[in-house]
Formats: sequence, structure tokens, C-alpha cells
Amino acid sequence: MWSPLGAVVIAAAYIAGVYCALRAAQTARTPQGAVGWVVFLLILPFLAVPAYLVFGQHRYHGYYIARRESARVTESIKNFNDNTAPDPDSLEIDLAPFEYCADLPAARGNTAELLIDGQAAFEAIFRAIDAAKSYVLVQFYLVQDDTLGRSLQKHMIDAAGRGVTVRLMVDPIASFALPGRYINELTAAGVVVADQQTRRLPWSRLKINFRNHRKTVIVDGTLAFTGGLNVGDQYLGTCAGLAGWRDTHVQFSGPMVTQLQLIFAEDWHWQTGDLLIEALNWSAPQHEEGVTGLIVATGPGDTADTGSMMFFSAIAAARKRIWIASPYFVPDIDIVSALRHAALRGVDVRLLVPDESDHLLVGLAAFAFFDDIREAGVRVFRYTKCFTHQKVFVVDDTLAGIGTTNLDNRSFRLNFETMAMFFDSGMAQAVDEMLRDDFEESYELKLTLSEQRALIRYGAPVSRLFSPLL
Repeated sequence: MWSPLGAVVIAAAYIAGVYCALRAAQTARTPQGAVGWVVFLLILPFLAVPAYLVFGQHRYHGYYIARRESARVTESIKNFNDNTAPDPDSLEIDLAPFEYCADLPAARGNTAELLIDGQAAFEAIFRAIDAAKSYVLVQFYLVQDDTLGRSLQKHMIDAAGRGVTVRLMVDPIASFALPGRYINELTAAGVVVADQQTRRLPWSRLKINFRNHRKTVIVDGTLAFTGGLNVGDQYLGTCAGLAGWRDTHVQFSGPMVTQLQLIFAEDWHWQTGDLLIEALNWSAPQHEEGVTGLIVATGPGDTADTGSMMFFSAIAAARKRIWIASPYFVPDIDIVSALRHAALRGVDVRLLVPDESDHLLVGLAAFAFFDDIREAGVRVFRYTKCFTHQKVFVVDDTLAGIGTTNLDNRSFRLNFETMAMFFDSGMAQAVDEMLRDDFEESYELKLTLSEQRALIRYGAPVSRLFSPLL
């Protein structure tokens, strides 16, 4: 027999389970996710309720968006449409779906340079920091206290020593191992570091499933960088196995810098409570012969599934080809259907993924999707030279996307992400040439799931059950 206290505890657990199940049914983004949570919560509430509080939230409630709070922010960008709007007749692609996802208008007058691999990217980033005159904004998902991490630290400290205002923000979960000494040396030199320990506590502890996956460097409001690179020696190492990672970044100037800076200001405001509007330059110069571009920043604070919608829009826009490089492939059903439909329309659809994954569960889950897309004509290439971590796509000869968004549910719905979109044949050609080189270091997948070794045959279907969280 249960004691009175035990009976109360059990009853409370089941009441909490029922309440959370109702919430899951109302808020889960997919029917599959709703069913999974409801069954788990009703059968094993003692385990399921704590798990739901951490992993079951699909909206980042209370994420204060500076763009929507401050009339001054709106004022600073309201002229984008008038002053930098591209000529619709000059474009071969409909901008409306991408502008919807971004909640910003596309802007002409940008310059862009593809930065292939960490050596080229960080050389450019460090040059830009060294040339900064007013301020530097730095944001990375992961910063490690290794050779590259200490190089970044030195360049930031040197800039602060010249009187440049330097701000640093990292994801507190991904960069949990970054030692206090590293941060203390920065703050002692005058670098402003967003506090990772006291941020919005205690409720932020229940939001550890939401990660800020953005990688941003902005100098003086006129030059910016984003892409897949974090700060760690693996991004500079020899490309061999998981020891060295293949990745891609992009450097750009023009009105897109103002857009990316707005996203940084939003994140900084949420993390610190400080509004940076008056401290930053909101007048990036427009280049006469520049390209049309747009920053698409997505995340769980959005009212719609903008991450998935962005990829869906790119796939739907393809007439001749869409090539996608992603380290992870755990998509939702809409993306699977879009890829299949594009291939059946005769579009050259290619997916480039690593042959060896850095996350076993995620790597296994991808195999559960390959048969479906390959059956429709999608070609899957597995990169063998090392671990490819780039997040890149190219549509026809008209659109190139470089940024932080993986082709998986976590990036679509749980992470804060950034993609730089260039509606330009020159950038599309640059990505085309880069991916052709990557395909040369890959092999095309021909085996079905039933023909794979036992670990993949049995592990893939089980891993797919966790796809909403991967």
C-alpha cells in the first residue's frame, strides 16, 4: 500500500503529466511530436514531465526582440525598401518567401566574398578586427581555449587596447567548457562579454534545449562575416577524418551588414538587457555595382516555422538544380516532400553530407531518410576527405545561401540561426565551383538501408524516433 504522502506525489505526477500532455497537444509543431509527447507524458510522468520542461518547449516565449520593441530600430531600417530595394525585373527568383522568413526586405548594393575553410576565414576576420576604428561585435556558438581561440582573444584584446569597443557573445551551453580565465583576461582588457551565468535565471535553465547557433563578426557596421565556422583548432587542422573540419564562411559589406547587426543587437538585448541602438552605426554604404542580398535569421522566437520555410522556399524556387551541403540531415516531412517533388520535376537535386558523422545518433537518423529521397531521384553524396560542417546551398544560377542553418529539425525549430542569401549569379557560380570540388572528394550513395551494415539497418529507424530533437 502507498502511504498518504506517496499517493499525493503519484497523483501530482499524473496531474502534471496530463497538464503537460494537453500543452504538448496544443503547441507541438508536428502531429508526430504531439503524439510522442502525449504518450510519454501519460505513461511515465515521473520521467516525462522533467524531460518535457527542458526539451518539450517549441517556442521561446519572452524572447524580447529589439526590432519590435524599439521605434528607433524600426526607424533605422525603414528606408531599406525605398533606398536599397532591388529592381524586380532584374531578378529571376521571387523574393517574397525569403523576405517573409527574414521579416526584412532584400537589399541591393552589397559586396560578397566566399571564404573557403578556416584558414581563409579567420585570416580575413583577424584583418578586419585589426583594422577596426570604432567597434567590433563578435558572436560564436562555440569558442575553445586553444590556439585559434587564443588568437581570437589576442586580436580582441589588441583592438580594445586601441580604444575600439569590443563585444563578445557565445552560446552558454556549447561554450560551457570555456574557462573563466579566458573571459577574465578579456574583461580585464576592456572587452565587454555578455554574462553567461546570470542570464535571465532561473527560467533560462529550462531553455537549455534552445541554442544560439549564430556565428557573427561585424566591424564598424560596414563589414561582416557569417557562416559555419566556430572557434576551435579543428577548423584549421589538416582535413583528415574528424580531426580537421571542412567549412565555409562569407564576408560581405553593404546594407546586409545593417541587417546582420540588427540580429546581433536583438541577441545582445536578450542576453544582457542592453539596447545597442545608439552605440552602433546603422548606415552601411551601398555599393553601386553590388549584389542583392538578405539576412534570414530564424529561431524558436519566430511565430512561424521560418527555418523550414526558408529551405522549402529555396527548393521550390529551383528550376534546374539545387545543391545542398549540410553536416546533418534530419529533416521534417515538408522538406522531404519538397526534395522529392523537385527531383521528380527534373531538377538536379544533390545533397552533400559527411561520410563520418561527429554525432552517432544524428548520423544514423539520416539513413532513415535517404531511401525516400533517392527513390525520387535525389542524389546523395558522402564527403570522405574529412568532416564537412558547411551549411551552403545553391539554386540554379540565381541564389546562393551561406550560413549556420543545418538541414535538420534542431536548426529549423530549436536553434537561433542565420543564413546570408545572395540573389546573384556571381555568388552562385562561386558556390557551384566550391561544391564541384567537394563532390570530387565524395562518393554517391548507392546502397539502400536494407543493404547497409547491421548498426545502420537497425540504428537508423530507432534514431529517427528522436528526430524532433536532433
